[in-house]
Amino acid sequence: MEEVYIENAKFDKSTLQNSPLAKGEYENCMFNDCDFSNADLRERKFSDCKFVNCNLSMANVNMAAFRSVQFSGCKLLGIRFDTCNGIGLSFSFENCVLNNSIFFKTKIKKTKFLDCQLIETDFSECDISESVFQNCVLTGATFDNSNLEKSDLRSAVNFSIDPERNKIKKAKFSRNGLSGLLDKYAIEISE
Repeated sequence: MEEVYIENAKFDKSTLQNSPLAKGEYENCMFNDCDFSNADLRERKFSDCKFVNCNLSMANVNMAAFRSVQFSGCKLLGIRFDTCNGIGLSFSFENCVLNNSIFFKTKIKKTKFLDCQLIETDFSECDISESVFQNCVLTGATFDNSNLEKSDLRSAVNFSIDPERNKIKKAKFSRNGLSGLLDKYAIEISE
């Protein structure tokens, strides 16, 4: 089957109802209210695309390329971002649910997570330096041998980050978030 090249197109729930997304390259496209849950998105290339109010939960993104892609209001449960094509991998997330997603060993510097839920998300060995976690819930998220240098976690909540096992030089934390850096010591912190 021949690969497609699609530019400046808009897709919505109705346009994808009867046929899956064709294999190929999508540039500057808008995906609105689309259901890609459990979809096969392997080897698709998305450049400068926007996904708005889409469900991509458990989608297969093996070797998919996401370059300058914006996700807004999307549900991305259990996505294996670690299997994506790493060349130029870059995206931002706003008002998204990324619970149980995996970013293991990805290099995603300067990623913006704005008002997102990242419960039980795996950032092990991930380079997320200079990233922003604005108003994010990180309950049970795994940070192990991760690079968080110069990242901003001032408004993030419920994280547990071991400073001895992660790079956090010049990362920003609020006074309220300091307990998330001391969890392993099982100490009580009071106001």
